[in-house]
Amino acid sequence: MALSAQVEVDLGSRSYPIYIGQALLSGGELRNLLKAHVRGKQAVIVSNETVNTLYGDAVREALSECEVDTFLMPDGEAHKTLEVFGLVIDFLIENRHNRTSCIIALGGGVVGDLAGFSAAAYQRGIDFVQIPTTLLAQVDSSVGGKTAVNHPGGKNMVGAFYQPNCVVIDTDVLTSLPAREFSAGLAEVVKYGVIADPDLFAWLEANADAIMEKDARALTHIIKRSCEIKADVVAQDERESGIRAILNFGHTFGHAIENLSGYGTWLHGEAVAVGMAMAADFSEKLNLLAQGSAARVVDLLKRFDLPTSLSESVAPEDMIRAMGMDKKVSDGQLRFVVARSIGAVEVTGDYRHEVLAEVLSDWCRP
Repeated sequence: MALSAQVEVDLGSRSYPIYIGQALLSGGELRNLLKAHVRGKQAVIVSNETVNTLYGDAVREALSECEVDTFLMPDGEAHKTLEVFGLVIDFLIENRHNRTSCIIALGGGVVGDLAGFSAAAYQRGIDFVQIPTTLLAQVDSSVGGKTAVNHPGGKNMVGAFYQPNCVVIDTDVLTSLPAREFSAGLAEVVKYGVIADPDLFAWLEANADAIMEKDARALTHIIKRSCEIKADVVAQDERESGIRAILNFGHTFGHAIENLSGYGTWLHGEAVAVGMAMAADFSEKLNLLAQGSAARVVDLLKRFDLPTSLSESVAPEDMIRAMGMDKKVSDGQLRFVVARSIGAVEVTGDYRHEVLAEVLSDWCRP
């Protein structure tokens, strides 16, 4: 076991650590980490069949002092629904879990979002711990307390802000991650460079090959830096009333793509990659972002084997309708995260509608 780094999410009484290292699940240290953050004698592991087969026994062993139940949900974004949320609540009640129980989210972003929302709602809130097993969950969705399920009318429309007791990130689990899932996680890493850290963006450009080879030092660096950026933003704006919205760069377009295609057709990171390409182009066309910067974003996404264009035509008016359910919409006005440079973005509803129409016409190709 090697605990390489620890990042603190500073939220006063709701502060919590993010532990980052190698062999945290297989080296025996998980017991000590969980013992400090699982306060009761009951626990429920929420996972899916694939992840549970790989890592469920290690987590159950680490929780050997607790009574442990395991709920397995179907795999994929299509199952992040109110129906499956209801099944988790039924499971907790049927197994007589009480307010001192702790939910362990063992899986990717879908598992983490649904398990966290279940923890937020059950008996008005019980403890939960995040053990993310995808790169996207490690650098993004497991940190910050956003929990939710999807609705046919929009992504993450039903949820709560609810912070975990801790996050345990084992970089070794990425060795078992399919290449497509790994690349999807890198989209969020690119996003952090665009929104807050030009040095990180340049480092990604210089070290793309090592990252794609899953070099342990490179992975630790990008995960730690991503978590640091997100923790800093969340500490300033936990409930997304202001600056936290910058974390959604590319997501207004990306969420619309997911919604129109049917949840599960695109991986979240893939849709965000296309969304970031569109957002960078939008920023350039608004004369906010220097010419050539959007090409840098697209080129880096391509080096990480991410899509940068739609695979099927989408009607621009359908995109507008889907984006109208975005949570940044204010008084019916679409608001976008736009880039002023690599490393600096802002949220605005002040844009020329003809420019948005041009971007959608160029990218959607109905």
